[in-house]
Amino acid sequence: QAYLSYSNIAALTHLARKPGWDITKTLDNVKIWTHEEGAVLSFKVEMQVKVPSHVAFSLLSDFRLRQRWDRHFLTCEVLQAVSEEEKIYHVTSAPMTGHKPRDFVILVSQRQPCRPQEPYTVAVRSVTLREVPPSPEFCRSEILCAGFQIHSKSSSSCTVCYFNQVTSGVMPYLAANLTGSSKSIEDTALECIKFLE
Repeated sequence: QAYLSYSNIAALTHLARKPGWDITKTLDNVKIWTHEEGAVLSFKVEMQVKVPSHVAFSLLSDFRLRQRWDRHFLTCEVLQAVSEEEKIYHVTSAPMTGHKPRDFVILVSQRQPCRPQEPYTVAVRSVTLREVPPSPEFCRSEILCAGFQIHSKSSSSCTVCYFNQVTSGVMPYLAANLTGSSKSIEDTALECIKFLE
C-alpha cells in the first residue's frame, strides 16, 4: 500500500511536469490544455479560485463532496480508510446513451506541501479490491492517473489544476467535449469553482 500511494502521487507529479501541453480553450478563469503521447491523451483544467489553497485542498480531497459539483459522479462511498492520507472509494457514474453505467474503485492519496512553493496534491488511480468485484450492472472502468494540484497564489486565492490521463473507459465522456460540440469539461470546471468559493 505504501508503494501504491507513493506511485499514485509520483505519477500525477510526473504528468503535471511533462513538457508539450497545448492550450485548447481559455475562458475568464478556466484554461483547458491537452497533451498527446502515442495512444494516451491527457488533459489539464486550470481554474482560478478565490479561496485559500488549504480550503480548496480540504474540499477536493474528500471525494464524497464531489457529487455536489461533478454531475458525472452518481454515488461515491468510502470502502476503506487506509490512513489519514489515503482512502479507497467506490464511485458510480451516469450511463452514456447506449452504455451501461460505469463504476470505478479508486485510491485517493492526498499530500500537503513540504515546502512553501510546492502544491497541495490529491492523486487518483484505480485499484483492485477483492471485496468489490466487477458487477454485471456496471461496466468497470479504470483511471490510470488523475487528480488535483493546488498552488497558492495569495492568502485568499489559489490555482487549482485538474489532470486526467484518459483511457478508453473515460473517452466517451470526453470525445464530444474536446471536439467542441459539448461543454461538459468547462461546465464541470465552473461548477467546481462555484462549489469551492
